[in-house]
Amino acid sequence: MLKLYYARPSAYARPVWLALLEKQLSFELIPVDLSGEQFEPEFLALNPFSHIPVLVDGDFRVIESLAILDYLEARYPERSLLPTDAIALAKVRMVQMVTLNELLPAVFQLLVHDEKSSEKSVFEYAQLRAINTLNYFEALLDNSPYFAGEQLTLAEIVAGTLVHRMPDLGIALTDYPKLNRWSDRLLARPTWQQIELSPEEWSSFKRRMRVIPKIWQRRRHQRINALSQQ
Repeated sequence: MLKLYYARPSAYARPVWLALLEKQLSFELIPVDLSGEQFEPEFLALNPFSHIPVLVDGDFRVIESLAILDYLEARYPERSLLPTDAIALAKVRMVQMVTLNELLPAVFQLLVHDEKSSEKSVFEYAQLRAINTLNYFEALLDNSPYFAGEQLTLAEIVAGTLVHRMPDLGIALTDYPKLNRWSDRLLARPTWQQIELSPEEWSSFKRRMRVIPKIWQRRRHQRINALSQQ
């Protein structure tokens, strides 16, 4: 059986979790406590870079969320999440990459900082970065139900769980009517409802995001020191 090492709030693990659900595959969820468990020897044996998610399929292990999604699509092609049309495929890949390279870094900064932050310029830049991404998605989506037209794809899988959280970060989706309808359509799906964070989980995640970077930095320094002594 497939095994997914994950954490419920993780923006990197949730798309893989969704893909497994959308493909209706059998899998086991193995939670990883990101307050330090990812630096333990047992997990580092799975991923020496201390990141989630990790997918284990028999004797084969895959790290990095985009690589895992591609692996699942190629290994288990039933209920495909990738279009074959060139333009539709390009749209899916653009949404995936823009989400990870532009929207996700902005979301992380918006979680850590706010308007009252001592680093207000960081907060303002993150807001502009997020708004620029949403404007791009609004235009790319046009009047289609999904980015690839009628087919739900990895574009939705990767972008969906981040976009609908924008109002919680001070950016209203009502300013993006097409994207707002798209997000509501996704949230109505049983798969999205299955992974949705409760208000308490979301609040706890936001609080932890202000603390975890310091923990990660300390543990990484320890890991670097350990590696340098080998």
